[in-house]
Amino acid sequence: MSLAPQTRLGPYEILELLGAGGMGEVYKATDARLGRIVAIKVLHRAHMERFEREARAIAALNHPHICALYDVGPDYLVMEYVEGVPIKGPMQAGEVTRLALQIAGALEEAHGKGIIHRDLKPGNILLTSSGVKLLDFGLAKVAHLSDVSDNTVTRTKDGTILGTAAYMSPEQAEGRNVDARSDVFSFGLVVYEMLSGRRAFIGETAISTMAAILHKQAEPLLAPPELQRVINRCLEKQPAQRFQTMTEVREALERAGTAPLHRQPSIAVLPFANMSGDKENEYFSDGLSEEIINALTQIPGVKVTARTSAFSFRGKEIEIPEIGRRLNVEHVLEGSVRRAGNRIRVTAQLVKVADGFHLWSERYDREMTDVFAVQDEITGVIVEKLKVNLSREEGAGRRHSRDLEAYNAYLKGRYYMHRPGTENMAKAKDCFETAIAADSNYALAHSSLAWHYFTYPATGAGSALEYFPKAKALLLRALELDSTLAEARVLLGVIRGCFEFDWEGGERDVRQALESEAVSADAYGVYGRYFLWPNRRIADALAAVETAQQLDPLDPVFVYFVGEVHFIRGRFELALEQFRKTLDLAPGYWVAHLLSGWSYLGLRQFEDAGHAFDAAMQLEPDHPFVWAAIGSRLALMGRLEEAREVLDRLAEAGPGRFVAPMTKATICYHLGDLDRTLALIEEAIETRDSSIFWMTSGIYYEPLWSHPRFPALLERMNLK
Repeated sequence: MSLAPQTRLGPYEILELLGAGGMGEVYKATDARLGRIVAIKVLHRAHMERFEREARAIAALNHPHICALYDVGPDYLVMEYVEGVPIKGPMQAGEVTRLALQIAGALEEAHGKGIIHRDLKPGNILLTSSGVKLLDFGLAKVAHLSDVSDNTVTRTKDGTILGTAAYMSPEQAEGRNVDARSDVFSFGLVVYEMLSGRRAFIGETAISTMAAILHKQAEPLLAPPELQRVINRCLEKQPAQRFQTMTEVREALERAGTAPLHRQPSIAVLPFANMSGDKENEYFSDGLSEEIINALTQIPGVKVTARTSAFSFRGKEIEIPEIGRRLNVEHVLEGSVRRAGNRIRVTAQLVKVADGFHLWSERYDREMTDVFAVQDEITGVIVEKLKVNLSREEGAGRRHSRDLEAYNAYLKGRYYMHRPGTENMAKAKDCFETAIAADSNYALAHSSLAWHYFTYPATGAGSALEYFPKAKALLLRALELDSTLAEARVLLGVIRGCFEFDWEGGERDVRQALESEAVSADAYGVYGRYFLWPNRRIADALAAVETAQQLDPLDPVFVYFVGEVHFIRGRFELALEQFRKTLDLAPGYWVAHLLSGWSYLGLRQFEDAGHAFDAAMQLEPDHPFVWAAIGSRLALMGRLEEAREVLDRLAEAGPGRFVAPMTKATICYHLGDLDRTLALIEEAIETRDSSIFWMTSGIYYEPLWSHPRFPALLERMNLK
């Protein structure tokens, strides 16, 4: 029977029940003598032996991240009342490391007193305004208690294994003797979940979960390498292969957490000014800047601001120190390019952000054929000035075509590719095709043309069935020519997954790409947006796109990607915040307006949704995605006839406009026509309509998942 409010336990007055379990209840209470709020744990009579063990364990501990023991009654413990919530992921790596150090310190204190927790899990770790608090030593093994043998601390008298299945060590799951290294394993599981938002080992039952702990390996995480290594070592199956003490864990975390990002040489390369007088030559000055960025990115030990963030300052009257502060870099490279006939003049200045002084400046007057040598010289000087050790092999980098026609065409293609609009997309395609025609061995041109084909279906001008095979053929050729193209390998993995439904093969491609020394924001963004959340790995997707945003914080695409994942998770307020940031960076980013409207629909704010859809329509008046959103809003508002009119409009789309099946399926779903919705999903699977993954992954459509036909549709796409 729970204790009613105002019940007295000695000097303590019960206020409310906080929680209950098989061993007892926990109450919020007030200490009448001291006028403070406390937590009281009342244990059932059958567990008095554990009551004594927990009292002795907590009494021996004094640590800021362990819940303090205030008093002991005949069958209750009086403890510090902690205002907080159970720790929960996914979190960013820096925050995980900070909190993990606090947990490790608390366990280090306990182990130093001979106390093993044995029930470490997120529910026993509260996150407060000042950090974490470790709770519940009810299953603790206290080494100095002579009346508790190694056997009985692992099993009850009837042989039941103690602990929480998902967070046990292998030896704990098998009922063997445990020591501090068991807590090390459980700690690794907790940190894994803090990073990813999911458990490392999942089974349908407690037994299958313990079997996974014993025999399977946790899926890899998107995490900084040093932090990943700490987690991997904690999760070794054999205790002898783990960290042997929490002190070792804490020291490894400190090394991971103090990886010298702030001491790492860092630089932003601003777009070189086009001094040629001809606006058309801006592609060349942009291209030179971009290639210097690419070359520096290949050098281990140098933090280089991604292109979009660096180029966002073009034409703005902002002082170099302010640019450095916004981009969080120590150095800025700026310059100009003047091109006349076959001659180029390049000036470059390396500026130290802290004081605005020039560390180096140079002018190059060369023939166009020497442009690659100019790039190499500028890169080499920067490396020298930043005091980075560079081997000859590392400095080689990726080479462009030596054919100037191919090189110029490639730079023009990249220039147009970074500009919005279908007209610029068409120009980019022509340029990349020209580059390949001039030099059939130009790997980067093949890779860039593949990206064009991959993104083309999203414009509504064609189907994935038509364009993805072309993209795959180009990627295979690019990687045959240059196996180091990480972005090409990631995109190949995406196509294997979302087009061929070969998720395992795609994962192998992506993992190979992410193991390279320098992984770009594009690689992480593409992996998260086009592979992980279509594969229903939403927490991993969030980690990937947040990594992309951290690497290129002023790129509206990655800000938008983070918002997309929040939308998929049903976190509509967080999604709207990201879309507002996207539109601050790029007011014409129409899909941010569109997803804002969908987020408002998720919140049932129909008027706001209408305004957002209107804004999207002004920018893309004929796009089927916009009309699908408008029709869905009408259906949700009960304006069914108007919604059906929009559906008919989509069905009658004119020539040259491909209407993906999922645009019609979306309206049908909101009209309540599930049979037609499922039929359109089947059509989408056949045509490889990638927008199908909105419906298979997004919490917004979760009611559809319980339909009897839905599991078979997932199975056709090899989705769990």
